[in-house]
Amino acid sequence: MLQDHAKIVQFVSLAGEVTGRKKLQKMIFIAKKMDFAFQEKYNFHIYGPYSEELTVRMEELCNLGFMTERKEDKGSYVQYCYAPTEKGREFATIVEPQNTRLSEIVQQMNGKSSRFLELVATLLYFDDLQPEEQIEKVNVVKAKLHFTTEEFEAAFQFIQQLQS
Repeated sequence: MLQDHAKIVQFVSLAGEVTGRKKLQKMIFIAKKMDFAFQEKYNFHIYGPYSEELTVRMEELCNLGFMTERKEDKGSYVQYCYAPTEKGREFATIVEPQNTRLSEIVQQMNGKSSRFLELVATLLYFDDLQPEEQIEKVNVVKAKLHFTTEEFEAAFQFIQQLQS
């Protein structure tokens, strides 16, 4: 039952720290789309794929003392930073260690901006469509973000890199 919680702690441990709730949501979704065994169900939301289950798990992990949630005041908004505690790292040992591929993917994703990961995750959410149709769909559902041709190219290239 707590295996899914332990996988989340293990995932964040691979990143060291994840800055932003949105970023964490997108990183787990992208890893799931890369066939890593995350069980959280995702629906489409304002900022792209979103999992209520992941939100609840993170809350529980913080309440249990397995994760820290640090709030940073950014003036017009608050940003949350997540990191595993020592107790959390011990807890994460109940699941099999992740392979080095996931570690590499987590590091690559953690180095990207939330905006970029939102684009990548949204493209992957619509991965049943042809690339041109994906772009059209993103331009409709994310019209306010005004993604450029270069951003789409970089996102598709990043997806290809993750899949290889």
